[in-house]
Amino acid sequence: MKLSILIPVYNEEKSVKKLIDIVKKVDIGKVQKEIVVVDDGSSDKTLEVLKKIKGIKLVGHKKNSGKGMAIRTAIKHATGDIIIIQDADLEYDPNEYKILIEPIIKGKADVVYGSRRLKKSNKKHSGISFYIGGVGLTVITNILYPNANITDEPTCYKVFKTDILKDIKLRCKKFEFCPEVTAKVLKKGIKIYEVPISYYPRSTAEGKKIKWQDGIEAVWTLVKYRFMN
Repeated sequence: MKLSILIPVYNEEKSVKKLIDIVKKVDIGKVQKEIVVVDDGSSDKTLEVLKKIKGIKLVGHKKNSGKGMAIRTAIKHATGDIIIIQDADLEYDPNEYKILIEPIIKGKADVVYGSRRLKKSNKKHSGISFYIGGVGLTVITNILYPNANITDEPTCYKVFKTDILKDIKLRCKKFEFCPEVTAKVLKKGIKIYEVPISYYPRSTAEGKKIKWQDGIEAVWTLVKYRFMN
């Protein structure tokens, strides 16, 4: 069995090598790892850094197209049995891959989300933006999709059986990947299984790119795909 780790990257010259080094060292037992990195037209030295890293499948966008487009490109290049989305900003801990893929390996789930809200120790790290944005989007998801019953919709750590994700027609370009894929998974009647994960948020000054406008877009995406495909 093989795990494809999809890493969309944009202007992460300071963190991307450290992140990939961690990913390479993660112990996931007998499961093989495939690291697919998509540089989304970075304007800093990210691509130069990536070209020096061995053991990854590197794809580059000529211009910045958005996280959603980078993930869509990465999905096309994934050859594993399981896919996990990994941001390059070190807010999430790759050492938790094992607990994230275990429900799929054991046949308990087809889709797994890592929930930051299920781990109590995260409360000391999370600011008001997480509670307003993360909790708000989750509540809206559970209202629009009664079969959802999840605690953390916008989490980065989303894990899928590869055939399920590749069967979903995605239209996302930017940060609306999360609400779109959530909506389309739930509309297929697929149960989202959650496990608790750690979370170490960074500030805008440290390079966090998501803005309040992306939250508005996420809400619209959830509403839109409730009524259309």
